[in-house]
Amino acid sequence: MGKRMVVAVLCGALLTGLAPAAPVSAGRERGALVSVTPVVGLGAGEAAAYLGRYGLDASRVRFGVDATRIVYRTVDPAGVPTTASALVAVPRADDRRPRQVAWLHGTTAYRGSVASVSDGGDRAAAVLFASAGYLTTAPDYLGLGTGPGTHPYAHPPSIVTASADALRAARLLAARAGLRPDPRVLVTGHSQGGQAAMALGEALQRRSALGALAPIAGPMRPSTLIADALDGRIANGVAYLAYWTVAWNRLYHLYDAPEQAFRDPSVEALFDGEHRNEDIFPRLPATVAELFTADYLARLRAPAGVLRDALAAADRHCDWRPRVPVRLYAASGDRDVPIAASHYCRDRLRAPATVIDLGPDVDHGRAVELALPRVLADFDA
Repeated sequence: MGKRMVVAVLCGALLTGLAPAAPVSAGRERGALVSVTPVVGLGAGEAAAYLGRYGLDASRVRFGVDATRIVYRTVDPAGVPTTASALVAVPRADDRRPRQVAWLHGTTAYRGSVASVSDGGDRAAAVLFASAGYLTTAPDYLGLGTGPGTHPYAHPPSIVTASADALRAARLLAARAGLRPDPRVLVTGHSQGGQAAMALGEALQRRSALGALAPIAGPMRPSTLIADALDGRIANGVAYLAYWTVAWNRLYHLYDAPEQAFRDPSVEALFDGEHRNEDIFPRLPATVAELFTADYLARLRAPAGVLRDALAAADRHCDWRPRVPVRLYAASGDRDVPIAASHYCRDRLRAPATVIDLGPDVDHGRAVELALPRVLADFDA
């Protein structure tokens, strides 16, 4: 945060009476609050300046924002109880029934690069929505932020459980300030979070709790993206495949020992949640052929058994009928997640949806900066 954003205690009504890292006794059910920690408080002018530093259009800023890290109860991919963290950003507004936004972040290998513990683009996204009047929840997911264990990367089912439970916890927090948020959640997210937005949207719709969907550059058909990355057609494909292999081995047991998959077995340890990008990228080879063993490459090119089934399941998160507006933001210039993935999702959805092309000169990172103000305008409308 900038020097003006040093926080001792949030000044919003939501946190009145709570000391930093205040323990909470709210039961052991999923979504129960474990602790609440003030993160940052911004006046409206400060919020506008803050968004400007991240290249985000601040023209819709109307309110100051108080942001809080919550730790809450959830479950791991096996259904075992655990905890996770999230950022909850609350507008300093008089509306006692604010609308809700869920912001789902993209690929993050380092546990500290998430909205609840680190300043960055994902925190800025939460501030953007909150400053326009939305109660905004930005889950860190399992194994990131202050959550224990490792992150089940590219695994939408666990993102759905962690995110749905974060929304429950955020509503508990809001209730303490006398807020009664609109139960319909407006869901958006970038990259990994774009695909997860579709999965979370389906889960929320089953509870009549979905308001709108606006994924940004989501890998909606992972099997195709993996095939493209194997052939060198995806920017940063080596890093994505390495992270995905390590995470999915924990979920689906793809290999017994790292040397069976990686030519350099030490690559596996880079994805323990404790290494930053600047630690990871210099250790990775330039090509997939240098990353993986020949046997493992052959398995990826012709998936079978549990890997084939898991990829097929990951490809199906657009196979449902939304009853809310769906706008898929993508960029024809994106070389990390090609726009074809969003076209695939649009065509699979059993309801009308629109793909918005952000431009042929827009890359994966720039896509989110351009899309976010437009997503906010969609939600306002």
